[in-house]
Amino acid sequence: MMITDFDCIVIGSGAAGFNAAIRLAEGGIRAALVTEGVNCGTSRNTGSDKQTYYKLGLGGSAPDSVRRMAQDLFDCGGVDGDTALCEAALSARCFYALCELGVEFPSNRFGEYIGYKTDHDPFARATSAGPLTSRFMTEALQKRAQQLRIPVLDRLLAVEILKDGSGVCGLVCISAGSGEPIIFRCPDIVLATGGPAGIYHDSVYPECHTGATSLAIDAGAALQNFTEWQYGLASVSPRWNVSGTYMQALPRFVSTGDGGDEREFLLDFFGDEYAALSSVFLKGYQWPFDSRKAESGSSVIDLLVYRERVLKGRRVWLDYSKNPFGLEKINFDRLSDEAHSYLARAGACFGTPFDRLCLMNAPAAELYRGKGIRLEREYLEIALCAQHCNGGVAVDLWWQSRVPGLFAVGECAGTHGITRPGGSALNAGQTGSLRAAQYICAHPRPVPGRDFDGIAADALLRHNAFIRRMLANPDNAAEALDIARKRMSRCGAAIREKAAVSGCRDRTAAELAEFEYRFGVPERRDIVTAYKLRDALTVQLALLTAMLDFSSVTGFSRGSALYYNENGILPGGLDELFRFSPGDGSFRKIQELVLKDGEFEIRWRDARPIPDGGEFFESVWRQYRENRNIF
Repeated sequence: MMITDFDCIVIGSGAAGFNAAIRLAEGGIRAALVTEGVNCGTSRNTGSDKQTYYKLGLGGSAPDSVRRMAQDLFDCGGVDGDTALCEAALSARCFYALCELGVEFPSNRFGEYIGYKTDHDPFARATSAGPLTSRFMTEALQKRAQQLRIPVLDRLLAVEILKDGSGVCGLVCISAGSGEPIIFRCPDIVLATGGPAGIYHDSVYPECHTGATSLAIDAGAALQNFTEWQYGLASVSPRWNVSGTYMQALPRFVSTGDGGDEREFLLDFFGDEYAALSSVFLKGYQWPFDSRKAESGSSVIDLLVYRERVLKGRRVWLDYSKNPFGLEKINFDRLSDEAHSYLARAGACFGTPFDRLCLMNAPAAELYRGKGIRLEREYLEIALCAQHCNGGVAVDLWWQSRVPGLFAVGECAGTHGITRPGGSALNAGQTGSLRAAQYICAHPRPVPGRDFDGIAADALLRHNAFIRRMLANPDNAAEALDIARKRMSRCGAAIREKAAVSGCRDRTAAELAEFEYRFGVPERRDIVTAYKLRDALTVQLALLTAMLDFSSVTGFSRGSALYYNENGILPGGLDELFRFSPGDGSFRKIQELVLKDGEFEIRWRDARPIPDGGEFFESVWRQYRENRNIF
């Protein structure tokens, strides 16, 4: 048995993972980065019309401050005040670091980084390097990691975090090529595996990214706000967010049946063409599905798409080749004031949706052309898709979980709350990974001792036995994974009805209980599929359990999910499934879930408040000089 030693292992090769590895190496920690695929992941492979990075205001005349940004993040609900303050305080430092690494965020001739307003943003803090902002970030950070000679161990799937009496002591990985287990000894692990992307079928996550949240669940870390996701309209192939300009160009929404019949369906609800068009425009600003806007706002469009695709079994498309509702020319004066004003200022009150898209955001149109789709003449298939998990591993103000030595950064950390501003996740990934690295550098944990050999040997026996069983069973793991994802999209995504969620949970629990006797793969090199299925079922079970508890405790909807309530409101023209109680926004408690002795335990707590400010400079300076007493 060969064991490889490191001071710390970072799992994941996205923007947060590379930043964590860089900060650790710069702090003198012997770190390695483990990844299933260095070119996989959401950071590298996703974007939108104009992918947003949310940061402290760094241009213009509107006043901004760290405390104001922290308060705005905290006010999103379900956000802990100390992590919000950290994300705000380190926002400028991390943003400028990216600029220095070569990410081309636009500035004016005076050097100001002028911002714009994004969704759930009370302040115009957003900026963008274009549709591929997170890819540019990841590539720049990877280049810096190469300069620092940080080992990148590719094609390894992390499958188990090993623990001893003091916390983390190692990691088990499976080689994606040979299917062989590989053991690492390390006292600290930074999870940067992104959200649990592999649990849904209707998803905008790249297919090569599945996440690994079960690592934290099985290690005993708590999850918080796990019910809080973002769902939004996205194209199915390629997987891409159709937010922002894709909506503001006012495309047609069309559904087709098996016989090829075609119909525009938005007027089923809106009645008036210009009310529908104004809501489509707002969908660009308010792209994520929002239960607060499901009665009469732009999120009705998401429900209409869901109804056509899921309830009626039809396919849904965007058409940019001609104007909606048979309008040869749109009377832009009849749009809402906000829509008309924006399009008029952009000079886009003319032509087809494609004409308007090209004028307002040519890179957004070119992006699909580069993927083989010509929007000027081809329909674009869409669905209501999982886009981002706002919950995740519960962490403290140093992004450490409740398992000593286990940190979670980026999307897999549960710091985002209920209605995060668009683009704040990119800031959180950079600031959180910096915080984790700072703590690890200041508090290096001792290398696991002689007991580790026994722990590693037991793990090796356990995983080899699991692999043998998977090879002896029928070849059905890949099919089972596809079925489980479709089941989750149908019952446990943006629309959540208690009986359906409960049935889905029971089936998922049964499959997990029978896993080692029910599922299998044909060859050892395929064993990764079995591990991915087990990860997906574990995470689905946790999420479905959290949903049922949320429904029982609250009885209303919150964030980007609609919980069916038979006594709730029913927007006119919609199906009974969409009857819900919206809630008044005052319930902001945080749900925490942890696996203990094979069962999930759940508790609710208040968010930690924003720490008091106004510290005296000389006192802080003295403490910092004496022993860097900031931890």
